[in-house]
Amino acid sequence: MFEYSNGISESEVQNDIIEEIKVKRDLMIKSANTFGFTSEETIKYSQELDELINEYHKMMGQASRQCEEVRFAFKEMIMIWPKVLV
Repeated sequence: MFEYSNGISESEVQNDIIEEIKVKRDLMIKSANTFGFTSEETIKYSQELDELINEYHKMMGQASRQCEEVRFAFKEMIMIWPKVLV
């Protein structure tokens, strides 16, 4: 598992972003119900929510790429072993 230089694991960061997304979504909904869907506050929350979601998707994309690289390396290793043993 990947760990950031400050000792926080990638899964902890993902969980933090998910919690931030939930909080920002609730703020946006409350703002929309109070001030309307086109109010400046609601739009600001919506844009901040978009940024958090994009950040989360980027992080998940990097995680899946790392998994794919490991799978590829493992497959390559499996293909080489039989040749070495012969």
